[in-house]
Amino acid sequence: MTGLFVERPESTTVIKGKNVTFVAKVDSSDLLRKPNMKWLKGKWLDLGSKAGKHVQFKEAYDRNSKVYTYEMSIIKVVEGDAGGYRCEVTSKDKCDSCTFEVTVEGGSLPGNLILPHVPFLVPRGDAGEDAGDLDFSALLKKREKKARDEPKEDVDVWEILKDAKPCDYEKIAFDYGITDLRGLLKRLKKMKKVEPKKSDAFLKKLEQCYSVDKGKRTQMHVELHDPNVQVKWLKNGVEIKPSAKYVFECVGNKRTLTINKCNLSDDAAYECVVGEEKSFTEVFVKEPPVTITKLLDDVHVVVGEKVEFECEVSEEGANVKWMKDGVELTKDGKIRIKKDGKKHTLVINEATIEDIGMYYVYTNGGESKGELEVEAKELEVLQSIADLSVKACEQAMFKCEVSDEKVVGKWFKDGVEVKPGNRIKMSHIGRIHKLTIDDVKPQDEGNYTFVPEGYALSLSAKLNFIEIKIEYVPRQDPPKIHLDTSSTGSKNTIVVVAGNKLRLDVEITGEPVPTVCWMKGDTTVSVQLSKCPPCSLRVETRTTLSSFVIEGAERPDEGQYSIIVTNPAGEDRAELTVKIVDVPNPPENVRCMGVGEDTATVTWDPPKFDGGAPIKGYLMERKKQGSSRWTKLNFEVFESTTYEAKKMIEGVFYEMRVFAVNGIGISQPSGNSKPFMPIAPTSEPTRLTVEDVTDSTCALKWRPPERVGAGGVDGYIIEWCKEGANKEPVDKNTYRVKGLPTGEKLLFRVVAMNIAGRSPPCTMKQSVTIREIMEYPKIRLPRQLRTKFIRKVGEKINLVIPFQGKPRPVVNWLKDGEPLENKSVGIRTSDFDTILFIRSAERDHSGTYTLSVQIDNMQDKADIHIQIVDKPGPPINVMVTDVWGFNAALEWKPPKDTGNTDITGYTIQKADKKTQGWFTVYEHNRRPSCTASDLVMGNEYSFRVFSENICGLSDEVAFTITVPIYIPPSDLEYNKPAFKEKDMSSSPKFTAPLVDRVVVAGYSTAISCAVRAYPKAKIVWMKNKMIIGEDPKFLMQNNQGVLTLNIRKPGQFDGGKYSCKAINDLGEDEVECRLEVRVP
Repeated sequence: MTGLFVERPESTTVIKGKNVTFVAKVDSSDLLRKPNMKWLKGKWLDLGSKAGKHVQFKEAYDRNSKVYTYEMSIIKVVEGDAGGYRCEVTSKDKCDSCTFEVTVEGGSLPGNLILPHVPFLVPRGDAGEDAGDLDFSALLKKREKKARDEPKEDVDVWEILKDAKPCDYEKIAFDYGITDLRGLLKRLKKMKKVEPKKSDAFLKKLEQCYSVDKGKRTQMHVELHDPNVQVKWLKNGVEIKPSAKYVFECVGNKRTLTINKCNLSDDAAYECVVGEEKSFTEVFVKEPPVTITKLLDDVHVVVGEKVEFECEVSEEGANVKWMKDGVELTKDGKIRIKKDGKKHTLVINEATIEDIGMYYVYTNGGESKGELEVEAKELEVLQSIADLSVKACEQAMFKCEVSDEKVVGKWFKDGVEVKPGNRIKMSHIGRIHKLTIDDVKPQDEGNYTFVPEGYALSLSAKLNFIEIKIEYVPRQDPPKIHLDTSSTGSKNTIVVVAGNKLRLDVEITGEPVPTVCWMKGDTTVSVQLSKCPPCSLRVETRTTLSSFVIEGAERPDEGQYSIIVTNPAGEDRAELTVKIVDVPNPPENVRCMGVGEDTATVTWDPPKFDGGAPIKGYLMERKKQGSSRWTKLNFEVFESTTYEAKKMIEGVFYEMRVFAVNGIGISQPSGNSKPFMPIAPTSEPTRLTVEDVTDSTCALKWRPPERVGAGGVDGYIIEWCKEGANKEPVDKNTYRVKGLPTGEKLLFRVVAMNIAGRSPPCTMKQSVTIREIMEYPKIRLPRQLRTKFIRKVGEKINLVIPFQGKPRPVVNWLKDGEPLENKSVGIRTSDFDTILFIRSAERDHSGTYTLSVQIDNMQDKADIHIQIVDKPGPPINVMVTDVWGFNAALEWKPPKDTGNTDITGYTIQKADKKTQGWFTVYEHNRRPSCTASDLVMGNEYSFRVFSENICGLSDEVAFTITVPIYIPPSDLEYNKPAFKEKDMSSSPKFTAPLVDRVVVAGYSTAISCAVRAYPKAKIVWMKNKMIIGEDPKFLMQNNQGVLTLNIRKPGQFDGGKYSCKAINDLGEDEVECRLEVRVP
């Protein structure tokens, strides 16, 4: 939290009766809403409620600076206005406050009496709110001053007051001219040691004050006499409600208030209230200083670039001050100050030389500095101006080229600025600056200079004016060529960079003036006339000077040149070679020779033409296929024509191109290589094992490689030591190698294949002998076939029986000891199992099936018992053997067809003649006889019987052979006994008591018991022997004698002894329990 005040009110001393105004300014540039300002006197008196004629407030807002100005004016100050004041500004989660003092002068004692040791004649702010307006001087009677002959010695009034009785205080104050009785009583109270009054509610009160750092938490504790009493916590007289910030705790007789994440708004007075008693304290929140966590760095820029100084502080939104050379920096058109959370940035647009210096940033807890260095721009001269020699009436043109198109400059002649006119023209096109002088005159001769603005640079050349003088020379001199090529490094060889201009001035002497002829090989170079437009290759001839000019030299201009001068006195000849150097041609045939997991090896052919200068090396670039962004792979020239590119992404297609570099420059890029993908072979396969071996084959099994990569696995190659076993890759992880020599010991290995090539091989550690392994035959009979296999008629049977043995055993099936020849029973046999299947089972398929597997003299057998069952037939000869009372005895014989399984029981049904409806008498009756009971006298009955096995009841039924039986009525008479009603009356008695419980405060609970009584008892619930009335906190329920008392969100005061009493006319009963409520 940082300060919001731009200007704070200051303490002042004011004369009584005068006006005083206090001003506070708040910066709202970082605030989301308008700040709220309060003016307070003392600790808590809000002066906003006292606004009127005496205290006035004013508020203003500046939209440009976003600063609020608050004013408080006190009109006609009185002594009661003296004291401490505080202004507090808040805005959402930000706040700030400041204090100041007001001292009032101009008060005097009656009779001009000077009292030592009485500093409270002018009230101060620590006297509280009531200490300002009480002045008893107006109530005192005026008395004339008596002349005193002898001066009184100084008297210590406080020693007199300390020993005096309270009833004498007013008289002593009157005698010694003390008018502030309230201040007098306060000072006496402080001087006297008052014994602390013992509190009836508090065992331990709050401390006088608590101090806490901002952002931390603090706790305030009190201890009470009564652990069940309620307390209230107040802040500045306002009750505090529990929340995430304010946490109340209650443990026994100890009460705790915890304030989390304290800020400046928590700096206040707090009270703990118990009944009529209070305990006071104050909390002081200390704001930590704002420190700089990231210091400023030195900055070095070029003129015109943007400068940024950046630092970070420990608090978000903190105010910092930027300074340079002791002057605070503020926002203007050139300087910007940015604030983003903890980050603060000073931005200087278009730095100049004047911005050089040391820059400081200050907070209230630290400072940092950074130096700014601004360097002038360097201007590169691409073509300088050259000396010119011209004749009268010719044109002279000075031309230069610099690296920056925006640079402007001035032309000077002998130090005097050249002004454009009819003959003199100046032009600036791109990077080229020209000065053209038409119709040259002798006064134009001199030194010409071009000075770029803003740079310590100048380009100079001389203009020579040639005067033609004709003199008569009676004698003749032979021609002479004065050719100087020593500066070119090789005799008579001139090296020119392609595109540049070559001008070779050759001085010629001889009388009369010799004739000059320039030749390239056997071809004569034409002479350029002054009025003709310039061409790329020309000769300019004067009296004693011949100039050979090539404008924008190109490769065809290279070759052997000769100059021949002749006159009547003789001839002279000179040979020279012009060599054109240029950037080389681009490299050719860029191609990828190999790839790795993230690398690729690229090679190329050197350029056919090296530009006339040796190739220094190459620069490489790459890009992803389909992208237009090229990435440089090297910054230093690479001399070889093979390069390994690294840090590539496996599985992504790339393209490469190459630049050639010589002493002149960099060539054009080569053509793009064909797309290639960095990819690596997989790792070797794992867990290579032998699964099976025969006399001529070997079955191998392995796991895929641990590292596959983006190329995946295309297949596997299996090899053995003599020759390759398979030429095409295998997709699966198993393979049987065939055609192996019997009895040989062979080693096998497996190689994974993908687009990148072969992986490292996985080789078996031990050799494998190619020979059939003898294994005893063994039938692995499934568990369900080890007992009798029972199926119903018409169901499908499919038995899969695995076996083992090497070489492949011979499998035979038998039924009841005979070969299995039934066509409805199918047999299928493989190398590892045999299958017996029947599509629709019949009863004749029942029997014992024998499976045998045999290898030579070794054999294994297994018997499978299959039983096909069906529903049974009906019982035989059902008859009624006897009838007595309400009973009839029935007998029958078992059915002839049991359904190829045991009879599990019988079902007997009856039907009377009237209804003809059948009703079951017995189910699952195991014996072939039964007795039908509960028959109705006078009715005639028929009976039928079903037989039953595991398939169910028989489809046919057996009826009684005899005629329906008749139950005759009896002569017995039923005498109904007299009914005697039982007396159910009983006094209340609890069948289930209340149980002691411990519950957590805030969670609803219930206690229950059960009572039995007739007539119905009246239920009374009590807490601590007090009847619970219609309290909404409690809900009482009675459900069929089960009594429940629901307690909604119990508090600590809901604990105690609960009892339940049941009362009726025959008596009463009571149960009780103890409920304990614990605070978490």
